[in-house]
Amino acid sequence: MEKTRHQTQSVWLLLLLLVLASNTILYRTGIGSRVLEGAATHGVVAGSLVDFAIVAPLLYLAWRKKFTWKSFLAGAAIGLIAARFIIPAESLGRFETLTWAGFAAEGALLLLEVCLLASLFVYLPSIIRSARSDRAPWLFSFPAAVDRHVRKHPLIQAICSEMLMVYYAFASWKKHPPSGERSFTLHRKTSYIAFQVMLIHAIVIETLGIHWWLHDRSLVLSVILLLLNIYSVVYFIAEIRAVVLTPVQFDGDSLYLSLGLSKRMSIRYGDIAAIELISRDSPPKTQDGTIEFIARDFETLPPHAVLRLARPCEAVLFMGIRKKYDQVRIRLDEPDRFVRKLERETGLRAAEPCPPR
Repeated sequence: MEKTRHQTQSVWLLLLLLVLASNTILYRTGIGSRVLEGAATHGVVAGSLVDFAIVAPLLYLAWRKKFTWKSFLAGAAIGLIAARFIIPAESLGRFETLTWAGFAAEGALLLLEVCLLASLFVYLPSIIRSARSDRAPWLFSFPAAVDRHVRKHPLIQAICSEMLMVYYAFASWKKHPPSGERSFTLHRKTSYIAFQVMLIHAIVIETLGIHWWLHDRSLVLSVILLLLNIYSVVYFIAEIRAVVLTPVQFDGDSLYLSLGLSKRMSIRYGDIAAIELISRDSPPKTQDGTIEFIARDFETLPPHAVLRLARPCEAVLFMGIRKKYDQVRIRLDEPDRFVRKLERETGLRAAEPCPPR
């Protein structure tokens, strides 16, 4: 079944590429020019516009399996803009005005995105007050407050992730990590911090070496590379601070799991169907629908436990991307204490690992 689904998706992508390639060949190669000479040009152009504005967006949405009218209209506008650049002006003729409608529609959508982004900054003081009054960790309470005050949108989620990165990189140094019976760390018995620091050192050395070598050959490329490296260093610093300040926490009716800015997940106790302990000698095989909260180390470490969920629960990944998972693998510094606490909160009994065969 899974293989058939992947094959169907590949067919949609192949058809999309075929539509785009055939139209490009028709208007941008000598073979296409000879074909157009003996054809009714207006009819061919009209068919191409249908391909760009309707067929291509539908094929793309079928490939992504995410159809919404907003996505279709945005795709139609982009298709008309693409047609304006692919189809020569002399061939467009009376259809040229239609292609400019794509620019107008895309401009209107861009204006809506700007207004949405402006609303985020208008409500920012209220968002911060709401996040501070929430008992959840800041890594969870701030995005939740944004969702309450501003309409959910991929752009807003991405900006929210960038705000969290700036906060943890520059404004979190006076904060101290929570402690007590409700907090459990993931990184202290690993080389996670050393690994991240090593990456920062590598980026700084690479910047000093390659940037000056590239500066004399391409100023624009060297500046772009410098900005990307600066962003990477800031991100890794924020990642370290987020891991240190946001351990695994029990609070209220939820379990808060996070591994820096790269992934976080809140799970209600009632959504945990089973707790399975993992033997070091027989680690589980990787399965689809599984998310791991295991601090990166110089060697691959097995999880201590697997939480099987009664229903798929949503996790937030890099840049605010959201995805649902059926089970969670976790490795902690104090696995026994964590399992005892989880058993008390959920009322479940952890299943002992099977002996290796």
